[in-house]
Amino acid sequence: MEKTVLVPVADGTEELEAVAIIDVLRRAGATVTVASVSGHRQITASRGVVIVADTLIESCVDQTYDLVVLPGGIPGAEHLRDCAELTQILKRQNEQDRFFGAICASPAVVLEHHGLIQGRRATCHPGFVDGLASTADVEQRVVVDGNCMTSRGAGTAVEFALALVERLYGKAHRDAVAVPMVL
Repeated sequence: MEKTVLVPVADGTEELEAVAIIDVLRRAGATVTVASVSGHRQITASRGVVIVADTLIESCVDQTYDLVVLPGGIPGAEHLRDCAELTQILKRQNEQDRFFGAICASPAVVLEHHGLIQGRRATCHPGFVDGLASTADVEQRVVVDGNCMTSRGAGTAVEFALALVERLYGKAHRDAVAVPMVL
């Protein structure tokens, strides 16, 4: 069963997180759309890696996704936070009880900023913990609370991506993806 996933990126996105999420979800069989919020398809990530998005975020506003997941990185997360089209997409995901998630700075900088994790357990990069309303679960590597999934950073990116696969497809599918990755 094919699932659709949106991964928004921006200049300054954390490349390891973005690529891990995109790669693992594609290995799982998801149709992953990488959309730039920077006004151009080619973005320069936080460590200078150039990523070419599939499309611009404007073309994604009227689409329905099974999952919208945000990589972190600064200033990438700030660009994601400030994108009106992405905010509209994220709020719709939440209202329709569809999956959404974020890693690194993005849970605090984007999701918390737009009120999308109020009353939920969440985690984020240690440098952004003060941006979360609730810090009860910040030491957890991956936190799943209802339709919202969060994680800490580059070092947890593959684990996070596999948790996303499990939410979309189930544990057996997650395990089938993880085995050839030698995890």
